[in-house]
Amino acid sequence: MKQPVDYLADMDKRKSIFRFALEGNALKAIELTEQLAPNLLEDNKDLHFDLLSLHFVNLICSRKCTEALEFAQTKLTPFGKVHKYVEKLEDFMALLAYEEPEKSPMFHLLSPDHRQNVADCLNRAILAHANLPCYSSMERLIQQATVVRQCLHQELGKDGPPPFSLKGFLKN
Repeated sequence: MKQPVDYLADMDKRKSIFRFALEGNALKAIELTEQLAPNLLEDNKDLHFDLLSLHFVNLICSRKCTEALEFAQTKLTPFGKVHKYVEKLEDFMALLAYEEPEKSPMFHLLSPDHRQNVADCLNRAILAHANLPCYSSMERLIQQATVVRQCLHQELGKDGPPPFSLKGFLKN
């Protein structure tokens, strides 16, 4: 598959952006995203909100509640004008009410899974912005193998192959 000339450099930048988002350094991820894919976050408000929210959560986890509140007032408040963000904002702001936010009903917003999901969405958006496929051929192949093996396992039961496991496959 033929790649653009700067594909490898952009891939390294995407990996850095992904890593920053995953580690909770959302502001750095936003900065690098704006350099690599200008207007992406301006055009994709949902993703921009999610990244800003990651920073907000990181401030709360660092027990910087005053700074988190100031950040919410300056960066997140404009999203409150759009109805679909109001409930999300309420969920994030509820974290401020708890001394131990990880024990709050909104604890899932603090999870590595949530950061992973936002980082994955960001990576796919950057790829789409560059008119590149959101998933590599290898990822597609693994997805297809997983689905086929699951279907065979369901249809054939014990006589069929076990469901596909990448970990198991790599061990063989």
